[in-house]
Amino acid sequence: MGSSRSVRYHSTKAHEGALAIGPREADTSERTGDAETVTTDAHRAIEAIWRIESARLIAGLTRVVGDIGTAEEIAQDALVKALEQWPTSGVPEKPGAWLMATAKHRAADLIRRRKTLERKYEELGRDAERDQDGKDLETAIDEDFGDDLLGLIFMASHPVLSKDARVALTLRVLGGLTTEEIARGFLVPVPNIAQRIVRAKRTLAEAHVRFEVPDGPDRVARLASVLEVIYLIFNEGYSATAGEDWVRPALCEEAIRLGRILAELTPTEPEVHGLVALMEIHASRLSARVGPSGEPILLLDQDRARWDGLLIRRGLAALERAERLGGAMGPYALQAAIAACHARATTATETDWPRIVALYDAVAQLAPSPVVELNRAVAVGMAFGPAAGLDLVDALLAEASLKTYHLLPAVRGDLLRKLGRSAEAGAEFERAASLTENVRERELLQRRAAECAAETNLESLR
Repeated sequence: MGSSRSVRYHSTKAHEGALAIGPREADTSERTGDAETVTTDAHRAIEAIWRIESARLIAGLTRVVGDIGTAEEIAQDALVKALEQWPTSGVPEKPGAWLMATAKHRAADLIRRRKTLERKYEELGRDAERDQDGKDLETAIDEDFGDDLLGLIFMASHPVLSKDARVALTLRVLGGLTTEEIARGFLVPVPNIAQRIVRAKRTLAEAHVRFEVPDGPDRVARLASVLEVIYLIFNEGYSATAGEDWVRPALCEEAIRLGRILAELTPTEPEVHGLVALMEIHASRLSARVGPSGEPILLLDQDRARWDGLLIRRGLAALERAERLGGAMGPYALQAAIAACHARATTATETDWPRIVALYDAVAQLAPSPVVELNRAVAVGMAFGPAAGLDLVDALLAEASLKTYHLLPAVRGDLLRKLGRSAEAGAEFERAASLTENVRERELLQRRAAECAAETNLESLR
């Protein structure tokens, strides 16, 4: 089950951590403390590895067993074995390969017990023989990973599921997001998302939905939901809903990779190229979005010299491909055009805000939503003054889906502050800080609230 070698680190500082720490020869109390440290550090390592490898694991297993629910259960079994063994044996040199090998053994046992899917079982046997002949397991997994992952996305996006269920299930099994994170993305209660995921797995199993990348008209019909899923994965990486990191670049990279694969599969679909363009232009800012201590840096304050020129060029080229294919631009291509306005401006003051407003008008017509209206209000505030933007934001205050959306008070606070209404702005920033679950974003909003309080005090002394 994977390499017998393990990576071992030795450290006297618990906070530096270790993937696997061998017990030292010392007294009983010291050995007990070391054992606890071993377990804690190993569990932390497993948690991090699981976040990275779970999508790969579930995708490969779904191809083998043909069922997302069963694949996830088998993957969880492999995780349990890692939790049992790695604290003492050490984390394998190739943990992803170890997890996949363990899971494949479990899948083989399951198939054998059910006396079904004989062809699949024979394939597993051939895979094992191939691995024994010396082919590296992780290399073999990587060879199939792209197709497996894309196949899993299309399976989770099958028309037998509702749109919301497709997105929630795919984010869960491919994005590795928690139910809470998905709920925040949808602006709906957590129990609703949990129910959607459970029901989606059950529906796919009962409908005997095949694990495949569809062809022809079926692929076209399911493309829109696939694009939405990929973009939601990207957004979670670009601005994490929770945790201590504001950005999770690995998720952005994964979404871009999926988008590029999809663009190869559907080269004549302008919205696919539009989505790739949007993600690549946004991803070009990732290194500039975070300061030396991990603090968020907002768009207008970013050092544009740190933007990735290669990603910008690739994004603009993808946008050009979308435009060359003709027809009316879709929501992703329009949003890519908005991102291009920022990318082409060498300084924040050179940004063509009136054009951005016009592009948001077009997006709102094609894909209306309160979030789009909020983004449009920001652009209006930049193009035509904060009072105009505030009027649009205030019109959204009664929108039920935005009641717990932290960016609504954050935007309102920014516009109020520009209008010199610091006390009101500070209250909005405080509210926004109380709503976000991202540590870095909360710190930023609290700092802005403190600045508003200082401005209010200064004004009162005049």
